[in-house]
Amino acid sequence: MLTTTGILIAAPIGMLAGTWLAEAAPDNKIAESLRFLNGMLMSAPSILVGLFVYAVVVIPTGGYSGWAGAIALAVLALPVIVASTEEMLRLVPPTLKEAGSGVGAPKWRVITQLSYRAAGPGIITAILLSIARISGETAPLLFTALNSSFMTTDMSKPMANLPVTIYQFAMSPYTSWQELAWAGALIVTSFILILNVLATALPQLLKARKT
Repeated sequence: MLTTTGILIAAPIGMLAGTWLAEAAPDNKIAESLRFLNGMLMSAPSILVGLFVYAVVVIPTGGYSGWAGAIALAVLALPVIVASTEEMLRLVPPTLKEAGSGVGAPKWRVITQLSYRAAGPGIITAILLSIARISGETAPLLFTALNSSFMTTDMSKPMANLPVTIYQFAMSPYTSWQELAWAGALIVTSFILILNVLATALPQLLKARKT
């Protein structure tokens, strides 16, 4: 649930930011500064992101929560989506955009109906890879969502999550708990593997359907 909420926050913001940088932002100092900050955020250690969200969200709200964990995961996913969206939109042939403008379509319609369709496979790949990245993160959740012994959908409270559970079980002195930690690690690894396979195969399938 934390991963889903995090990607639901990051995907629209990242796509809008990437679209602005590719289609609307002039190559000025503001755009260059945003690209620089996005690059720094992309390489930032996840534990620093967790500490940042802890200071900005957890402390002011007075406790750990699922929302804080989702925000931390969204911050980790955001730079990948921003950079990939901008790059994919810049690869769209200018003639395609000119054709849309030539028939009188407004710029927003050219972007949504032509550019997004052409860049769609690359953007989908970026989102899938972002999900793969954040689904196994433990450090930021230790400072934000923490963990819970009970399943809950209340995002205002600490929430159970598999990465932190794996960490806690692996550190326990009980053999049965350690075995469960290995099983959890296998689940996370398999999920990430499936996402990477989808990120490779899905764009090819979408391109094949278009042709």
